[in-house]
Amino acid sequence: MGAASVGAAPVGAAPVGAAKVGASAAVARAAVRPSPPGPPGVPPKPAKDLAKAAKKRRRTNLLTVAAAVLVIVLGAGVVGGAYFFDDVQFVEPPVEDQVSQIFAADNKTVVATIGNSTRSVVPYQGINPLIGQAVMAAEDKNFYDHNGIDMKGIARAAWNNFTGGDQQGASTITQQYARHAAELKEISYNRKLREAVIARKMEDHYSKEEILGRYLNSVYFGRGANGIEAAVKAYFGNNRSSLTQPGQKGAITASEAAVIASVIKQPEPSKTHRGYDPDNNRADAEIRWKYTLNNMFEKGWIKQLPTAYPKVQKFNPDACRTSCGTDNPSGKIVKYVKQELRAIGISDAEQKKGGLRITTTINPAVQKAAETAAKRTSDKSPLRKLDATYKTALVAIDPKTGHVLAYYGGPNGDRVGWDYAGPNYNESGDFIGGGRPPGSSFKIYTLLAALSDGYGLDTTWDSEAKKVGGDAINNSSRTNFTCDKRRCPLDEATVQSYNFPFYHLAAALGPDKVAEAAGKAGVQFISSPTKIGARVDLTKAKGDALKQYGNEIGYGQYAITALDHANGVATLANQGIYNKAHFVKSVQKRDEKTGKFKTFHTERLRGDKAFEPDVVAALDHVLQKIPGKNGQDLRNGYDAIGKSGTWEYKDGKSGQNGDAWWVGGTPNLAATVWIGREKQVKSQMQLLPIYKPGTRKGMTGGSTPGDTWKVFMDLANKALDAEKTDFPPDVKVGDPSKKGNGLDPLPPPPENNGCILNGTVCPPGTDPNNPGTDPNNPGTGTPPINDPNTGFPPAGNGGPGGGNR
Repeated sequence: MGAASVGAAPVGAAPVGAAKVGASAAVARAAVRPSPPGPPGVPPKPAKDLAKAAKKRRRTNLLTVAAAVLVIVLGAGVVGGAYFFDDVQFVEPPVEDQVSQIFAADNKTVVATIGNSTRSVVPYQGINPLIGQAVMAAEDKNFYDHNGIDMKGIARAAWNNFTGGDQQGASTITQQYARHAAELKEISYNRKLREAVIARKMEDHYSKEEILGRYLNSVYFGRGANGIEAAVKAYFGNNRSSLTQPGQKGAITASEAAVIASVIKQPEPSKTHRGYDPDNNRADAEIRWKYTLNNMFEKGWIKQLPTAYPKVQKFNPDACRTSCGTDNPSGKIVKYVKQELRAIGISDAEQKKGGLRITTTINPAVQKAAETAAKRTSDKSPLRKLDATYKTALVAIDPKTGHVLAYYGGPNGDRVGWDYAGPNYNESGDFIGGGRPPGSSFKIYTLLAALSDGYGLDTTWDSEAKKVGGDAINNSSRTNFTCDKRRCPLDEATVQSYNFPFYHLAAALGPDKVAEAAGKAGVQFISSPTKIGARVDLTKAKGDALKQYGNEIGYGQYAITALDHANGVATLANQGIYNKAHFVKSVQKRDEKTGKFKTFHTERLRGDKAFEPDVVAALDHVLQKIPGKNGQDLRNGYDAIGKSGTWEYKDGKSGQNGDAWWVGGTPNLAATVWIGREKQVKSQMQLLPIYKPGTRKGMTGGSTPGDTWKVFMDLANKALDAEKTDFPPDVKVGDPSKKGNGLDPLPPPPENNGCILNGTVCPPGTDPNNPGTDPNNPGTGTPPINDPNTGFPPAGNGGPGGGNR
């Protein structure tokens, strides 16, 4: 990239700003580069100057060889100088490790950073020129006047090595970058020579501007800051940037640039010196700062010398440097981001190298609402009176897009603590657990399967019918039925959350059909029916693999995750159209050459019709009755569906509950809440029964989980200013030939011709207007006697021509 030839710029040729990092560079890979364009207004050099420049390059190469010979003579052990020069190969430096930033959907809020470095490689053409000038003033003020090699420095290193003195010699910026790029870590004359040779060869490959830009992006500035962009933020705050130009708001000043440049010499304390970070050594930092500014003034890069040392941000050694934001609730989102990056072809190795800008689906306001509702330490959370053994999960999804708007799987980040909202994996990527039995909240999928198969919500079910094998069905023996125990309609059984219809529906349909319906709605994983600790992928398993489930699948015996459950209820909220839940909207990669971001991936939104709209409309009509019944109607008139779920603790014989759920939403926002309880006992996690706050009464899905869901939905709807959208009207579905296992419905009571006495229906035999001819409603009137001649009642009594006929 030959925008500036070796030795082309004579001493003093660089005007104010000529050292800016933003000069253009033409791409070339020639050993001898063409003469670059000079400063604005200066005509290009004639051909004789080109020959002169080439001659000067040859002379520099010979001087390098001479230096090599000098080192060989003084230090011994290195073979011939010319051979050494040719033997040291120039290799394109590897791309610097960078930070990857994960943003919320607003493209402003940083959710987390990932990667092994704090570095953000910025395009050298856009770096504030004052920064480049300050760094040259501090490290190599004649950067534009040499060919990358400080001959005095080489000689000094050789002499020091020969005499046993200090092996640290002065290096040009090009030499420093060569040392970094070639990973020359040892301190010796051999390293110094290799560094000089590589630096010399770099000057044939890159322009001065590019070398300076590469140096600025690579150098360590202390405070954990690798590269100039991280340095600016470390010393002057996260709202500052190396790319902000002079005169713009927030731009780095010459005085501030001198602070950053001055620390390069020694950014951190050693045994012999405290370094030049003003937090550690203010006195020496100011001396070095003045030295840098004086050089800037001498070179004409600034017109006057600042007198006041600028205010520098205090350094917090405990602050996060890499993988930041992963230690809080939103940090659990990082796991899914990494998974989705792998799915689109960005390997783990690439993720560690960094340089990615990832925009997620997370809405900051909705995420805050989720944490406010679900976090036990929140003043507004219904869990605030519960102890630390209580665990919560809350996931919210936009039904129309599949965007995960909020995710709460616990108070800790991705590397600390269990994820209660989704699956958990070990370092090798193997599944190690996650998900809990959803109880009655799973009935929404049994209903989807049943209604799709032709069963109507008016079919009746018998609570006294036993399980296959003769056992009673859980909660079928209760005495507080709101329907006839042997003629219970399916819609009423859903609202009251009776279990018996759902067991018998699963038996009639086949458990595989229930599992398939859950998979179509969005439940990807469900616990295995045969292997403890394993799970089944419903997007892949078919047929016999699903027939192994028991009929208890109908009312939620098998574990699923809150994330999958939220995806399933989102399909119900979206009229049966399934959108896969996802966290990544777009990914940009930083271009290795320009430093600019280029789009690598953008989400593709495509809804799939999972269920018939009429089936979903009929089911949603029933589910709309449940939030109000449980006292969870949403504020401001938002229409919502909902379903509670509870699963027993241990074997169920204790009568205690271990898991409580609430799922539901509006056409614009679907959410799932789970609450459970556990504590660490030695090396194992022990599950505990759950109780309503302040009581020893068992917690159910309609209590604290439903209250948590309502707090979240009210806050989220307000934050989103979501449109109040009604669900579609009720639709009667069902094949009349499809019967439940209950008795036929009782016939309606007979009509009474509308007689009302004293505000009540007339009892039989008391209607004075009924002549008594209706056998279903005999009145008190006397039946008329027919005329024996005509066979009709006499005139005036309903006969021919009579007014009462």
